[in-house]
Amino acid sequence: MSGPLTDRVALVAGATRGAGRGIAVELGAAGALVHVTGRSTRTRRSEYDRPETIEDTADLVTAAGGHGIAVPVDHLDTSAVRALVDRVDREQGRLDVLVNDIWGGEKLFRSDTPVWEHDLEAGLRLLRLAVETHAITSHFALPLLLRRPGGLVVEMTDGTAEYNRDTYRVNLFYDLAKASVLRMAFALGHELGPRGATALALTPGWLRSELMLDLCGVGEDDWRDALAREPHFAISETPRFVGRAVAALAADPDVARFNGQSLSSGGLALLHGFTDLDGSRPDAWRYLVEVQDAGRPADVAGYR
Repeated sequence: MSGPLTDRVALVAGATRGAGRGIAVELGAAGALVHVTGRSTRTRRSEYDRPETIEDTADLVTAAGGHGIAVPVDHLDTSAVRALVDRVDREQGRLDVLVNDIWGGEKLFRSDTPVWEHDLEAGLRLLRLAVETHAITSHFALPLLLRRPGGLVVEMTDGTAEYNRDTYRVNLFYDLAKASVLRMAFALGHELGPRGATALALTPGWLRSELMLDLCGVGEDDWRDALAREPHFAISETPRFVGRAVAALAADPDVARFNGQSLSSGGLALLHGFTDLDGSRPDAWRYLVEVQDAGRPADVAGYR
């Protein structure tokens, strides 16, 4: 199959599940060759102890029309990341799109818990997984990405720069992690822009990830059953929605205009015209400010 990203080479770091998987699949659907990394494989699980694997993600990429390549990598291991990039260089000779979606912190934070009451080791581990991994991956991957003009780096986070600036996010460690990734994209924009590449930060909205669906006791087919308990969940989106955002950015010949900026899946959908799998365009961050955080009753009319 051919598509707008045929002959492009991508690396989605942290593609086992959630947004990373959705991004990898949509890059594949646009024709790209996609390396997908993570710690959960068919023979070994990470501490998440969940069934999703990078091999499954690679198969989904290929089924969507691209070429998926699964590479087990712990992105805190500098030698493993160096070996990953060496392999991409050796086998492909180029890297056009880097998506830093490494996270791994779901079991490491407690909501609304002040820093002096929070488990210190868990909080520091969260920061290493959510921030240090991104820096390590960029350190090794960016020289390859810069070999050709037009490369794109997408730093995945939770919340736009504007929203996170004014909103306390969960606890100190979580707040710091997400703010750090936003700032990382800004800094990379200054370093990459003059060298012919683009870096930006991107956030999905309320993501119907595998983990979130499990927590709500629903699946993708019956996710609306969760609205009885959490009406605002109506603004949620599939991981493929933010995946389509990345694919649209990668195919945009004028993507450099976003260099250093903070973007959202909903905002890009309005700009580029793509939709979620059900044909909707959920604008979650505008909804959060204008409806949920404002204490208004759940009503997604005009927001998806």
